[in-house]
Amino acid sequence: MEYAELCIGKQMFVDMNKKRLRLVFLCGAALLAVSCREGAPTTAQQAYPVAKVARESVETTADYPATIRGRQDVQIYPQVEGKLTAVRVVEGQRVIKGQTLFVIDQVPYRAALQTAVANLKAARAAMATARLTCEGKRELYAQKVISRFELSTAENALQAAGAQLAQAEAQEVNARNNLSYTVVKSPTDGVVGTIPYRVGALVNSSVQQPLTTVSDNSEMYVYFSMPENSMLALIRRYGTVEQTLKRMPGVSLRLNDGTLYGSKGRVESISGVIDSQTGSVSLRAVFPNPTGLLHSGGAGNVVATQRTDGALTIPQGATFELQDKVFVYRVVDGRAKSTRIEVTPLNDRKKYIVRSGLKQGEIIVTEGAGMLQDGMPITTRK
Repeated sequence: MEYAELCIGKQMFVDMNKKRLRLVFLCGAALLAVSCREGAPTTAQQAYPVAKVARESVETTADYPATIRGRQDVQIYPQVEGKLTAVRVVEGQRVIKGQTLFVIDQVPYRAALQTAVANLKAARAAMATARLTCEGKRELYAQKVISRFELSTAENALQAAGAQLAQAEAQEVNARNNLSYTVVKSPTDGVVGTIPYRVGALVNSSVQQPLTTVSDNSEMYVYFSMPENSMLALIRRYGTVEQTLKRMPGVSLRLNDGTLYGSKGRVESISGVIDSQTGSVSLRAVFPNPTGLLHSGGAGNVVATQRTDGALTIPQGATFELQDKVFVYRVVDGRAKSTRIEVTPLNDRKKYIVRSGLKQGEIIVTEGAGMLQDGMPITTRK
């Protein structure tokens, strides 16, 4: 009897649990059905930050390929012919004005000078003799001892002696100069360039290569070209070419290794002629070179800074690229409208200058452009 009651109780407990499980399942199914009828649970729509396109004053930089030259590059050529007997400098040596660079064989030029000096002495003696003779003939002619013909002959001899004396003096000066030319001196302070000749080489004034080049590199000339449009903008900003040269900001020099030169330079001259083939204007900047880091013949890039007033600017993060073209999303009637724009990056790498595609006051999405689609309704926030 007790066993039968126990079995009946156990069966009632199992039935009750089944009913509870069935009830939970039915409730879940009902909730699922309601959920399916009402759609998936909604989430708050993302709000995208926006901003108005505005104008501001900005500074931009532009790089222009440049060549570097010494302030004065002097090619040294011999003025007389002969063999080199001495080379007094080495390549890269710093020299001063008047310092001896080369010596050419002086023996034939010393001999020529001695001959010229002897000829000059003889011409002076002949001149003195002709003068005495002429004076004596004049006294005799005054006393009517000699004829006019004899006096004229003496006077002509005096003039010939004078001409020979002048010629001898010129030859002596020429011989002395030629001897001095055998000592080749530096015409300026600077640094010695390549020396293609050695002792014993025969040189003359018509050699194809100079003996060397002396570069005055205390200050360096840096030549570069600027597009005509950029130059016109500069001149309009400052009024005249003269004012541009006075007021234009200093320029920097980017060396071939990518580093910036330690000192800034100033633009010293602007060409008055535009290159018809390239449409550019040549400029020359001057850079100090106290350490000698810059060398004549080098290359680099001039970095010029230009201030632009009233430029349309937008954050770079507001843009996206598609097939190498730059786009931005405008907000038009609550929807995202993709717009192609043309831009120039600023130095801070955070903003763009908008050259075309946007107008002042238009609303653009500043963040999350990659998550939007053209025509998509959006919620905005500032």
